[in-house]
Amino acid sequence: MTKIDYVKLDPANFEAALPELAEILHACVSIGASISFIQPFTLRDAKSFWSEKVFPKVQDGSTTLLVAKTDEKIVGTVQMLCDLPPNQAHRCEVAKLLVHPNFRKRGVATALMEMLEEQARMLDKSLITLDTRSGDQAEPLYILLDYKIAGRIPNFARASDSDRLDSTTYMYKILD
Repeated sequence: MTKIDYVKLDPANFEAALPELAEILHACVSIGASISFIQPFTLRDAKSFWSEKVFPKVQDGSTTLLVAKTDEKIVGTVQMLCDLPPNQAHRCEVAKLLVHPNFRKRGVATALMEMLEEQARMLDKSLITLDTRSGDQAEPLYILLDYKIAGRIPNFARASDSDRLDSTTYMYKILD
């Protein structure tokens, strides 16, 4: 088994990481992941998302970007969003937990979430929130990590590969 390292991506390393981040996002959308995008979705679309939407927030410190690397190649990522209103400064949100399809079922998602929780604690966050497609493979993972279901919203988002409307499940975890 190849060793996987988990690190916080420094803004100075973002440009070099962009092709790998785009590849992971593109691969996940291509297999039907419900992560805000619909088909057709190109590598160019993926690169634009990272460079235009994520990088500015990583640069200004409002988003923490964590990555899983093996042999210096990024194979997974998750974002911790902290740019919330003043009355919600005690919490953060999980966004875009992505593991390349070739590296699934190896504990990468679990380790990324555990690292995110450590980062949240270091920033004095006491609550983490997220949403995930109801019934998706991520939902049981979050439950195993002690996230609680706050509720479900039907017809929340369009599926990436069809006109079907999927429900989303809102979840939370209170940190000790």
